[in-house]
Amino acid sequence: MDSPLRRLDERAGRALADSRLPEAAAELLADLGNMTVAVPVLALVVAYTAWRARRAGAFRWWLPPLTAALAMVAVPLLVVPVKLAVDRPGPPGADGSGYYPSGHTATATVAYGAAALLLLPLLTGAYARRELVIGCALLNVGVGLGLVRSGYHWPLDVLGSWCLGAALLTVMVLVRARYGREPTED
Repeated sequence: MDSPLRRLDERAGRALADSRLPEAAAELLADLGNMTVAVPVLALVVAYTAWRARRAGAFRWWLPPLTAALAMVAVPLLVVPVKLAVDRPGPPGADGSGYYPSGHTATATVAYGAAALLLLPLLTGAYARRELVIGCALLNVGVGLGLVRSGYHWPLDVLGSWCLGAALLTVMVLVRARYGREPTED
């Protein structure tokens, strides 16, 4: 189906594919969205923050790591059915269809975003927290650019996954805010 949005998306994708970003750098950035890279990073942060919170005797110490793990589990449970329903073809040279949304982008967004959310409370000072958030955002932008530059996805595939990841991370934060507070005595 041809539309102005699709034409704009494909034009932007071709422009990024022809950009000056070296192909090897684009491939490296795209690989950071692989489950074999991003999920172990999150697993290490989950284990570390759970251990640290339990050791400190934190109320419901298990809740933040559990919400992060569940957000990561939700990625393929949401991405795969959407890919099947939308059935969008990939960029030139890509085989088959099912490219929207980008699983690599969703994986990176949730894995690195959840890891950052788990680590934020451990950092002292606004500067350190800001740097972690900026680093996480730049890493995810890099993954998206790498995927488009390498010809694996269209820009809207990446954008859709960023939105999905943001929704999952928002749910993670809301659940922690709702159920993670110690009860107050009346």
